[in-house]
Amino acid sequence: MEDGRLCQWSVFRSLLAIVQWWSFNVTVIIINKWIFQKLDFKFPLSLSCVHFITSSVGAYMVIKVLKLKPLIVVDPEDLWKRIFPMSFVFCVNIVLGNVSLRYIPVSFMQTIKSFTPATTVILQWLVWRKYFDWRIWASLVPIVGGILLTSITELSFNMFGFCAALFGCLATSTKTILAESLLHGYKFDSINTVYYMAPFATLILGVPAMLLEGNGVMEWFQTHPSPWPALIIIFSSGVLAFCLNFSIFYVIHSTTAVTFNVAGNLKVAVAVLISWMIFKNPISGLNAVGCGITLVGCTVYGYVRHMLAQQPPGTPRTPRTPRNRMEQLLPLVNNNDKLDDKV
Repeated sequence: MEDGRLCQWSVFRSLLAIVQWWSFNVTVIIINKWIFQKLDFKFPLSLSCVHFITSSVGAYMVIKVLKLKPLIVVDPEDLWKRIFPMSFVFCVNIVLGNVSLRYIPVSFMQTIKSFTPATTVILQWLVWRKYFDWRIWASLVPIVGGILLTSITELSFNMFGFCAALFGCLATSTKTILAESLLHGYKFDSINTVYYMAPFATLILGVPAMLLEGNGVMEWFQTHPSPWPALIIIFSSGVLAFCLNFSIFYVIHSTTAVTFNVAGNLKVAVAVLISWMIFKNPISGLNAVGCGITLVGCTVYGYVRHMLAQQPPGTPRTPRTPRNRMEQLLPLVNNNDKLDDKV
């Protein structure tokens, strides 16, 4: 009886974690697109700065004031040698995501972001000379094929937005790969990640945002019919972006790796559907098929990766040859990392 109740509570807890993660994630995506399209706030750098500032304050409140999470202490020397480079990639990743959202529909942007597993594998293969099981490569075929079909049939295609989303995938993959080497020895969760990296990201992006978008933001504020309500929405998106990081921490600790992978791909489908209902962007039949193929490919990739990670220690693996001595000392990405590129 007790075991049954515990099992039911575990399932309910997992479902609750997934639903709240979906809610925050989809809401952040939709509200950002709303800011660009409906509020006519065409400044992705400034919006990213708002997100970094609110996330910095939120992480400080959670760790220092409310003490809901313990602070992971970082050596002062590592702040600049290891945290700062990671913060730069973290900043580029967020900015490119917002830039792509500024120019292309949510459905197209989310589909391209699903290309991240492929870019991660290719980067590790090219740069770190890591060899992968043939099943990993086979699982990437539907992802690449789905992305190609979606791109060719996208009715609202914009080359600048497409390139931003594609380079965003590369930035996400780079962040995932570098995290294992630069953050080696630190067991960061999503909240501590934001606590250390968001302030650095604000410093990195603050000056370019003011130089490139400062005059435009001032002009927008003076000409917008309702600037103050619009600013409330903009800062609310930053608060929700921080809450999303908190929800990621919750869902990772409440679900298995397979559940997390499947839920992540279903989340993309939910975001695409809701964005289409709100913004009414045209989607062709082949475009929808391409998106579906991509999501199926991502699910298969996650399953294959999980199955390979569960192999017994004695199972023969494909050998790999480091290119040089420095590469021998550099840790590779843990294939069983549940966090992956979701933060």
